[in-house]
Amino acid sequence: MHRRTLSTATALAVLFGSVTLVAAGAGSAAADSSALLPVKSTGDIVVDGVHQRVFISDPTAGQVVVTDYAGKVVATVGSLPGVQGMELSPDSGTLYAALHDGDAVVAIDTAKATETRRWSTGQGGGPAYVALAGGRLWFSYGDGGEGNIGSLDPNAADSAVTLGQDTSRTFYEAPILDASAGAPGTLVAGSPGQSPVELAVYDVSSGKASRTAYAWDPGDTGGGNLQDLAVTPDGKDVVTASGSPYYQPVYKLTDLSADGKYVTNTYPNAVDIAPNGDVAAGTSSWYDPDVHVFKPGTSIPLKQYDFPNTGHSSGADTLASAGLAWAPDASKLFAISQNDDNVYSLRVLDAPTKASTTLTATAPATATRARPLTLTGTLSSSTAFPAGTEVSVTRTDDESPSGKPLGTAAVAADGSYSFTDKPPAGGKVTYTVTYAGDANRAGATASASTTVTKTATTLTLDNDGKVYGYGRDVTFTAHLGTTYKNRTVEIWADPYGSDEPSTLVKKGKVDSAGDLSATVDLTRDTKVSVKFTGDTRYAPKTVTNSVYTKVKISTSLSGYYKSATAWKQKYFYFRKSKDPVHNTTMSMYPGRKHQLRVQQYSDGAWRTMTTDYFALDRYGKDAVTLDGTPPVGPRFRIRSSYIDTKSGDNVNTTTYGAWKYFVFTR
Repeated sequence: MHRRTLSTATALAVLFGSVTLVAAGAGSAAADSSALLPVKSTGDIVVDGVHQRVFISDPTAGQVVVTDYAGKVVATVGSLPGVQGMELSPDSGTLYAALHDGDAVVAIDTAKATETRRWSTGQGGGPAYVALAGGRLWFSYGDGGEGNIGSLDPNAADSAVTLGQDTSRTFYEAPILDASAGAPGTLVAGSPGQSPVELAVYDVSSGKASRTAYAWDPGDTGGGNLQDLAVTPDGKDVVTASGSPYYQPVYKLTDLSADGKYVTNTYPNAVDIAPNGDVAAGTSSWYDPDVHVFKPGTSIPLKQYDFPNTGHSSGADTLASAGLAWAPDASKLFAISQNDDNVYSLRVLDAPTKASTTLTATAPATATRARPLTLTGTLSSSTAFPAGTEVSVTRTDDESPSGKPLGTAAVAADGSYSFTDKPPAGGKVTYTVTYAGDANRAGATASASTTVTKTATTLTLDNDGKVYGYGRDVTFTAHLGTTYKNRTVEIWADPYGSDEPSTLVKKGKVDSAGDLSATVDLTRDTKVSVKFTGDTRYAPKTVTNSVYTKVKISTSLSGYYKSATAWKQKYFYFRKSKDPVHNTTMSMYPGRKHQLRVQQYSDGAWRTMTTDYFALDRYGKDAVTLDGTPPVGPRFRIRSSYIDTKSGDNVNTTTYGAWKYFVFTR
């Protein structure tokens, strides 16, 4: 179990994964990505670097689930009752798995994800763990005081299964197995779940298992409840993970004496070692980090990961027992997590062996376009940065929506940096600062945004406040000052009254003088606007003018018997016995009334006798009869007018009709 051997060339290849932004030092960091696993339980996890596949055994469902490096399920191998421990062949072509409930060991083609061979271990054999060592495939089996080790030759066409290889027979049940390419003829076994921990080392180079070291409570730690173990790549030590003590102890294979430890926290339950010696140690911790990464021989974690809470308890998700596995090039670490609803996830941790890096960026909240602004920040890590470290800066704005590289900023000895820029565009401007990382430190990215004030735009429109006659075609000219690229303006007309919406009269580019003209037919008071939507450097602007429009009024008198010029005006003559009728026609608007005013000339001046408002019909017409007993001889005059607001609406400006002059005779 847990030997991840590839060819020497592959094992030495170092491929750095995607950038991870994590807390400084050994502080907690979130998993880089995760994917749900369609499993009911987990027994073991193995990574195939050649095909970039992850194999996860599910004893309860009797299956091996196969995912890609992103956690996407690509295949499932079924009919594997109680499948638990797994081992990958040196060429990554075959995966071996122990079927505890199937009394067999199987071989699976890793490229096709299909079973290719099955070896029966005998009824009641109950294989649990497998490991390759000394040219043979070793498996553990048995329970109830009958734990033992067997082996077979996976390359032989008619390989016979050999049971009872551990003649000492001290294991209560099938022990956990592991081996290392650094000690090709050595096999290590440990009794799972037992207190205290029991370990044994075997020389298997002859094809038979001969104990060379044994320990009951190795190192006198009082540890118990063994969950996992892994042999170091150099074949010198074995690292165990037990419920206690709260660290992963290291023991020499020569005599199982203590040889160091990897300090984690409560309830260690997993360990895996990369071909380069980096150690991943796992713990079942609701409220503390779950995964701890160490450089070989160090006791302080280089990096830690704390899983989020995806369930319904107060504690976060926890690491599954024996749920850690390195990618052979150590570029990724795979971890299986479980929440309180028994939902499992595969968590893909990128660049796990690089020291965590924290990068910050701060920009002023506001800035002025084309004026200098300074971006500041800090870069920190658990390990010191070498002299000459730089961060790169990219600006994203309306002129460079995909981002424009601006250059680099030197990081000072205290981790600070600054960068000065003159943003050419206004609006939201985002600066992205990136530290690319190096062989020992993870990369990091930070961003900061500022609101850049655009340059004010000069925009004018003529004719503001002018009064025009009804139906007048009036030309309005807009003038646009200096802008960057946008030279288009829009001229809109919005007549008074809710029944006529604002209308786009003209849209176009201004001429070389910056002008654009449009003609508006005025029948009502109108708000005329010119709009400039702005560009990346100049601010949008709207200028609105109000112009006023008179109503059209036509009046006449009827019932007179003659007309003549007198007192420099045209007068209409009425018999005293004839009531004059005053006729009015006015441009119509719903609810509109006209003001009728009658005046008499007296003592050298025109004096108002009566002022009344009369409703117009739907055609804008009205006729008013002047009845009564008028005096003979005095001069009179009468007119109809539209009085803004008082005439029932405000869609036109006050307009006075022409006076009609008349006299009564006998």
